[in-house]
Amino acid sequence: MTLKNPLFNSRGWGRILLQGLNLRAEESERTLLMFAVYTTTSVGLLWLEATTVALFLEQYGSDKLPWIYMASAVMGSGLGILSTWMQRVLPLRRFVVLIGLISAVPLLLFRLGLEVGSLGWLTIFVLPLWVDGGYSLNHLTTSLTANQLFNIREIKRTFPLISSGVLVADVLSGFSLPLLLKVVGLNNVILVSAGMLVLGAGILFYLSQRYKQAFPDAPYRDLQDEQSDYTNRRLKGPLQEYAIYLFGFFIISQILLLLIDFQYLTQLELKFDVKQIASFLGLFSGIVGIFELITQWFVSSRVIERMGVFITAMLPGAVLSVLGLLPLTGLLQLFIGIIVLKFADELLRYTFVASTASVLFQPIPDNFRGNVETKARGIAEPVATGLTGVGILSVIWVLNWVGNGNGETDRVSLLSWLIVLGIVLFALVWLLIVWLLRSRYLDLLVLSAQRGQLSGVGEVDLRILKRAVVEALEGTTSEADKRSCIELLTQIDPENVGDVLAPLLKVLPPALQYQSLESMLIAPNINYLPHVRALIGDEVGVREENFSANSQPSTPKSLQPEVLALALRYVWLTEPNPDLRALKLYLDPDVDPVVRGTAAALLLRLGNTVQKAEATSALRRMLTHPEEEERVMGCRALGDAVYLQALRVNIPGLLQDKSLRVRRALLEAIAATHLEEYYPFLLRGLEYKSSRDAAIRALERLENEAIPMVLNLATNVQKPDLIRRYAWDVLGRIETKEAESVLVANLMTAWGKTRRHILQILVKLPQEAGIEAVLDRLGRSGVEALIGQELMFIGQIYAAMVDLKAAMLEVPEVDLILQAMKGDLADAAERCFLLMKFLYSPDTIQAAAFNFRSGSPSDMARGLEILDQTVDIFSKRELLTVLEKHPEEEKLRNLTGIIAYQPLEARDRIRRLLSLRHFLSDWSLACCFHLARSLRWNLTAEPTLACLRHPTGFVREAAIAYLRVASPRALSELLPKLKQDPDRLVAAQVQQIMAELGNR
Repeated sequence: MTLKNPLFNSRGWGRILLQGLNLRAEESERTLLMFAVYTTTSVGLLWLEATTVALFLEQYGSDKLPWIYMASAVMGSGLGILSTWMQRVLPLRRFVVLIGLISAVPLLLFRLGLEVGSLGWLTIFVLPLWVDGGYSLNHLTTSLTANQLFNIREIKRTFPLISSGVLVADVLSGFSLPLLLKVVGLNNVILVSAGMLVLGAGILFYLSQRYKQAFPDAPYRDLQDEQSDYTNRRLKGPLQEYAIYLFGFFIISQILLLLIDFQYLTQLELKFDVKQIASFLGLFSGIVGIFELITQWFVSSRVIERMGVFITAMLPGAVLSVLGLLPLTGLLQLFIGIIVLKFADELLRYTFVASTASVLFQPIPDNFRGNVETKARGIAEPVATGLTGVGILSVIWVLNWVGNGNGETDRVSLLSWLIVLGIVLFALVWLLIVWLLRSRYLDLLVLSAQRGQLSGVGEVDLRILKRAVVEALEGTTSEADKRSCIELLTQIDPENVGDVLAPLLKVLPPALQYQSLESMLIAPNINYLPHVRALIGDEVGVREENFSANSQPSTPKSLQPEVLALALRYVWLTEPNPDLRALKLYLDPDVDPVVRGTAAALLLRLGNTVQKAEATSALRRMLTHPEEEERVMGCRALGDAVYLQALRVNIPGLLQDKSLRVRRALLEAIAATHLEEYYPFLLRGLEYKSSRDAAIRALERLENEAIPMVLNLATNVQKPDLIRRYAWDVLGRIETKEAESVLVANLMTAWGKTRRHILQILVKLPQEAGIEAVLDRLGRSGVEALIGQELMFIGQIYAAMVDLKAAMLEVPEVDLILQAMKGDLADAAERCFLLMKFLYSPDTIQAAAFNFRSGSPSDMARGLEILDQTVDIFSKRELLTVLEKHPEEEKLRNLTGIIAYQPLEARDRIRRLLSLRHFLSDWSLACCFHLARSLRWNLTAEPTLACLRHPTGFVREAAIAYLRVASPRALSELLPKLKQDPDRLVAAQVQQIMAELGNR
């Protein structure tokens, strides 16, 4: 949905604000409303929590908090079961609103319970449990609603802003609570909190109605994961060990939270009365919230970037252990020390830990990640809460049993010091867990990279990755695994790949040496020169006068010529003041042609006039050498030479060379040296299978320079479809912003198989660049409009099928055209699936498409269910309808919002289809003429004449056959213009008709 507010659609400050927040205009309303929901409900829960804690401490004291922890674990599990059941019986839009009301309505009963003396103690005990449950339900509804309103790409931009609502709520609720207490009183804050929760539910209700298409109509059904059993079987070894440490990380985190909270509330109970506790909790929350907002917005990302994920994750453990030692050593009073501990824990937990926790799941392969994350986060909190409650109760029982003679004050003091000691010990365990995670992170990262299962590489800690690659390259892993590690490192950090690869050059096998040097040549750096010099030997860099006139350069025995050639190129392209005289030694005919060609190209690029002349002579001998290998290497050297001098005269002859390898190498050399007069040969190379790969690489190397001529070829309807397809492929391989813009622009005007092919190219561009380019230019509304076009076309096809079946025509051509239309429907459905990949997770849409194409009723139902749970476009109902197994008449009735159907005679319907000929497939278009010819229908002249110029031969053939029956006189006038048709079948047809007419 596009935001209609002109403020955000203009070029004013509203647009600047959206850019600053990294939001698109069409996302802003949904984001603002979700932020309002999260902030409103969080404010209500924070007011309720402060009030509830104060009441509980007054009634029971802090020593009863462990019972709350244990009961809270049970309550959390019960609410989880209840919410799961509700999702199965209620549509999601009703579920999220009802959950908000369920959180609020019991608060009215709790407020009444406080007035009933016999129920007051029970009400105060249950209230903290309900607060914990309210937090869980609030997080659940926010996550579910956000995931429905935003697709996977949108939520990366919007959810950080939405989630900051809880930090804003900390500030608002904290500073407003003391005033609220004065105005309404402690007990009545519960009613105000209930009102805030109801307000949040009201905003959710408005969201669910305004964006109704985002929510499935049917209740959630547990779609069986076909890989679940397989995943459980594979969750072994490094992955299983890593998952155990992740569970430990979240369990320790929750235990620390509860221990600090327990001691914090104990100290407040000792210092303040009930109203002072509530006010202090509010003010403390507000102050911490301000620091959290500042840290999250301005500090967190910079700290993570500079220190790395694991050092940042260790900060809470290190800080808490140090701060916990301060009271134990007497440097701080216990009360002040606990306040400082609570402040540090809140600040670090909701900034650094919240920012790094999700990264810990990144090395886990995609098909395991969701399962592991659900278990780690879902099991950790209730288990840790229950264990903490049992542990604190056990300590209290032991203290009471051992110290019967001691006073209550002494036992409380001893318990406090034991809790502080426990905080220090668990903080140290936190450090150990993070250290173990880091070590297993390396192993799992390498394992995932070797199997090609690593995704989300942009979020992987680069320092850890580099260390993992070094260990993999120095280890005993296979060469294929080492190659994958180098490819991964080159993809992530091409500018600094030499930091890892340069020191390892001498110990790598030749194939990996070649790959490493290729990667290092992406961004040559003088700092790596010593390593490359050591690889190729001491003779490189030794001045020419140190060699005798007849000496030959000594290539290291273990160094292959291809590796030596790359090393020479690296040294002389990186050296600030290269001594080119040594390169002359490599021009000797006895030197391998790979090395000789590289040396000649370097001299042509960097040498003086004499050196260029010598290099030119050496290359000319290679280009005219009788051996194929010499000519191939000579052509490759031309691509590196830049300055060709007199070698241009050899190019025409080489283009006619009998060797295919030579011609391929020359095509790439033409692109590398930008010889514009020979660019037509690159386009011509696309037309032949033998030279197509080389021509594609050459055109790709030209980048933006190739776009105009390749686009002309791609849009030339007189060219064969296969050639045009490869031209579009070239535009996709160029991968520049300009090429992406050209593809997106043509996506809006192309149709049929051309649109499908452009969509396939854009979806497959690396790093989702094509998807982002489409969304940046067209926006979500533009993609929805394209899906609407497809549905309109589908409606026209259904109308034609219904009218043709109603006419009950008894000619075989009817069956032909109906089968052709079914093909059109399948093509349109495929284009719809491709378009949906721009709005939702490509993997999810691919799974739905795979199930839909299977033909099995159960699989098709599963595919439709996936779409129903995923898609939220305006035309969702119509889209699902056309994909279901229903009669054409019923589908047509359900498309009335997109196409107004009026029954037509079969002849008129065919005429309507011909007016839409640009959207029909070639075979359907030909079948229209065959049916009209068989039934001798009169068609309009304009589409008939247009199809005589159609690029596909069998369409022209069908139009000629129709005219032969419908209008022989008009055809006889056109035949002389058609006899030179490029399609031999059409030309033969014309000749046959002309012969028959001549014999009459």
